[in-house]
Amino acid sequence: MALSGASGMGRAAIGTVLMPKPRKWHESQRSRLARAARLSAALAELYPQARISLDFTTPWQCLVATILSAQCTDERVNRTTPELFCRLPDVPAMADAPLEEIQGLIQSTGFFRQKARALQAAARTILERFDGQIPSQMENLLTLPGVGRKTANVLLGHVFNRPGLVVDTHVRRLSRRLGLTREDDADAIELELQKLRPPEDWTPFSMRLILHGRRVCHARTPRCEACMLRPECPRLGVGSAKSVLEPMS
Repeated sequence: MALSGASGMGRAAIGTVLMPKPRKWHESQRSRLARAARLSAALAELYPQARISLDFTTPWQCLVATILSAQCTDERVNRTTPELFCRLPDVPAMADAPLEEIQGLIQSTGFFRQKARALQAAARTILERFDGQIPSQMENLLTLPGVGRKTANVLLGHVFNRPGLVVDTHVRRLSRRLGLTREDDADAIELELQKLRPPEDWTPFSMRLILHGRRVCHARTPRCEACMLRPECPRLGVGSAKSVLEPMS
């Protein structure tokens, strides 16, 4: 019996995994501001011409391509939009097209039924409320079907030359990993990052974070050994010893 009990305890002990305690990261707002500036400078050196990789020539095309990019790669969108823009080149054409035609043209981008309805509803809203012109204010852009803050900020920064800080999955991941925010909600992250950089840097900073997330700071296996940002990065949440961000002082 004793041997059996000891054997059982041994198996339990062997099966127990001792998890390392999270590393805590604490930083003052002043220090975070300075580090964000250094990160921005490093990213600007790495990606001097950062912009979205969607292809477009008009504000409407930018809006369409950005809506289509939800849950889809930019490369796939760029392969889809040439025929779409040839068949339905402007707002009135999209508003009047049969819904089935729109769905067929964008089917390869995924969630094509929802996206088709959003594109047509956005086109009709633009005709009815904005005289066929894409609105250039955040509050008006957000009234368009299919448009959230991410899409609106893309248009602000890339079409209307206004500050727009885009928070996509890459910006969300990198801003937390870099210790720039402990927020999880995209809108809250946007507000946090806006406090760390001047408005004129909102668009390029977010675009560079996106590029760095795609090329180096991957979700599952970040290439930390090849990362130029490593001297400024606490690597929160990376590795077996997860890190947590303490409240700012």
